[in-house]
Amino acid sequence: MEPILRVENLTHTYSAGTPFQRNAIEHIDFAVYPGEYIGVIGHTGSGKSTFIQHLNGLLKPTEGKIYFSGQDIWSSPKVTHETRFHVGLVFQYPEYQLFEETVYKDISFGPMNMGLSEEEVDRRVREAAGFVGIQDALLEKSPFELSGGQKRRVAIAGVLAMEPEVLILDEPTAGLDPAGCESILSEIGQYHRAKHNTILLVSHSMEEIARNAGRIVVLDNCRILMDGTPREIFSRAEELTRIGLGVPEVTRIAMALRARGLPVDSAVYTQEELKEQLLHLKGGNAAC
Repeated sequence: MEPILRVENLTHTYSAGTPFQRNAIEHIDFAVYPGEYIGVIGHTGSGKSTFIQHLNGLLKPTEGKIYFSGQDIWSSPKVTHETRFHVGLVFQYPEYQLFEETVYKDISFGPMNMGLSEEEVDRRVREAAGFVGIQDALLEKSPFELSGGQKRRVAIAGVLAMEPEVLILDEPTAGLDPAGCESILSEIGQYHRAKHNTILLVSHSMEEIARNAGRIVVLDNCRILMDGTPREIFSRAEELTRIGLGVPEVTRIAMALRARGLPVDSAVYTQEELKEQLLHLKGGNAAC
């Protein structure tokens, strides 16, 4: 299978030629395949935001290439522009970018700029609103009359309505309460299953990443330090801790049990896995 996104030797330098020059990312090689759900994680300053803003052409590399469906996204201004419809990016706190008179107009802004018919725009707006739990009755309201969580959903719907093959979300649950976090992630998961698109989820929360991603990429010191399945990544829990990242609570419990002599796999990352192992140790008679 050919990658839908491919990055070669990607480097980005801020303030080049000044005393403040620094590399935010360095010599990154990376490939994303159709249908993947990838978690991107790293501590503050690791280069996550700079990295993802290259994937749809918002930032131009200092060095290296980015390819979408085999085509260099910087090969021409037209290709760069069109890439932004195919690779959708939801910024952190996207509700701050709402600006239209109504929810409907805000969600329709992207599809309208794609030159679609009114009928197709309308279909996309209503479908995207449905995915994020925005009812039709809210579409004619001002987005500024909505709650914080509803505004977040409207902003996400505006990107979903473009139906990008790749959807990148930068901390989509930042600032939300636990119920709001769970709801947003559930809606993103439903969208992924319905559209079979590719998702990159950037998060500080190992719990979020563990529950949702099938592949995890860890950035550290401007480079990709780890890239693998959740089990492969969490088997390196001590290394994650050393670079300032946590592991899911379930993994921490498993590590503590193993340290006390119980033959528990310390790379488990879901409650179901840990429960199954504890039941097995008790001969299936434990009440967990």
